[in-house]
Amino acid sequence: MSNQNPTASAPTSNEVNSNEAEFESALDTEQAEAKSNITITESAQGYLAELLSKQDTDGIGVRIFVEYPGTPRAECCMAYNQPGEEDSADLKLSYDNFAAFIDAASVPYLEDAVIDYNKDRFGGQLTFRAPNSKVPKVGADASIEERINYVLQSEINPSLAAHGGMVDLIELIEEEGVGLTAVLKFGGGCQGCSAVDMTLRQGVEVQLKQQIPELTQVVDETDHTRTENAYYK
Repeated sequence: MSNQNPTASAPTSNEVNSNEAEFESALDTEQAEAKSNITITESAQGYLAELLSKQDTDGIGVRIFVEYPGTPRAECCMAYNQPGEEDSADLKLSYDNFAAFIDAASVPYLEDAVIDYNKDRFGGQLTFRAPNSKVPKVGADASIEERINYVLQSEINPSLAAHGGMVDLIELIEEEGVGLTAVLKFGGGCQGCSAVDMTLRQGVEVQLKQQIPELTQVVDETDHTRTENAYYK
């Protein structure tokens, strides 16, 4: 028996070029799709271009990223990007007078993000709206748990934060004759708050059931005997 390995024919130059073209086309398509989810308005572009021109550095741009993405502590950030500081995996957005580099890991958390600049009598302010920074937007095939967490983090917790509160999903329980139950736990200003039952029944539960029709009930397992942080006592 021969010990020689089977001989494989080398790809022709046409095949290599075709494969490279297909790869580059797929990459361009992916980049284009990602670009469409992040918007820097014309007023923000003008402000950033003027700001960068004052740095006296050719090729300087901005880097956009999210600290603590996917958590209640998520914070959208922008920093100067010196030439060569960008990562090869970054998403590059090219504008007339500068480039913005989006941290690759932050891209899903910056979906639908809008960076704007609003002038006022004191000069102006750069604003950053990123509705999916605390939890990335879920797709149609997301699990019920993912969908609940998305509603909690993107819609409910921002409202509770006004009172220093928060709520998290602890577990989902499926029981025959009962259906699907979401077990929640409140924290911060909501723990021990005298109005928490109203918040749960008239706010959290209603909103979750509207958006997650599979849910039959929502229960609270928080220890509300601890009231040191309660907003209402």
